[in-house]
Amino acid sequence: MEHFKYFLIICTGFLLSCNSDDEPKKDSTSGKIIFNFEHFADGKVLDLDNLKYTNAAGNDYEVTEVQWFISDLTLHKSDGSKMQLGGEDFSHYIDTNIPSTYQWELPDEIPAGDYASISMVFGIKGEKNIPFYYTDSPESNMAWPINLGGDNGGYHYMKLNGFWMNANSERQPFNFHLGVGQERDADNKIIGFIQNWFEVELPASAFSIMANEHKSINIRMNVEKWWDQPNEYDFDYYGPMTMQNQEAMAAGVENGQHVFTIGSVVTVPSE
Repeated sequence: MEHFKYFLIICTGFLLSCNSDDEPKKDSTSGKIIFNFEHFADGKVLDLDNLKYTNAAGNDYEVTEVQWFISDLTLHKSDGSKMQLGGEDFSHYIDTNIPSTYQWELPDEIPAGDYASISMVFGIKGEKNIPFYYTDSPESNMAWPINLGGDNGGYHYMKLNGFWMNANSERQPFNFHLGVGQERDADNKIIGFIQNWFEVELPASAFSIMANEHKSINIRMNVEKWWDQPNEYDFDYYGPMTMQNQEAMAAGVENGQHVFTIGSVVTVPSE
């Protein structure tokens, strides 16, 4: 009987030591990042469904919704090293109709230190933009027609929809959609595809993070910049739809380098 008691004591001690070792240990040398997404126009929060804006070409317009993908978020250090964020969740979908998409809390442990900048890919890189990758809505609703994008054009990068007052003073809908473009021959037959995703280094995105610190970083889309510089985008010239209009999408891509900024970087209480 005594031997059995000692056996129980040894087993109990062994189990307790195993449970203790299995408990996750908090990394005391790293922090976390939460990205928040916001939509502005003319320096203020975007006012949807209100024909109150005028672009650089003089078009009066309103925005009804913005739906877009961000991917391959990367932190850059001053020594040239970089850290890509998100792991398998390399992309994030943002939708003005779904407020819950405005935040992306990353799983990555961010080593404490100073970071020189943040870069991102607008849209999804071709090799990752695979048809039927997303099976559930709302992401699946962003599908790009296979005949217009091929094997590396599965999804829209963005749908920015609204209305503008055309040259005849009529309120006309527009669909400013960006995705894979098409190269066409003299007979308008598709002979190739053009990747329109682009990488942008966000201005004023340097920040520091301390051990066990959570940083909240706002990425701002300044909507009016899609039609501002270097190309004055005239809806009356380009028409109501960009899909199958590579000239229009190319103008949007060039302007896109000036669309995104950092709204704020703040420290938030960690749990």
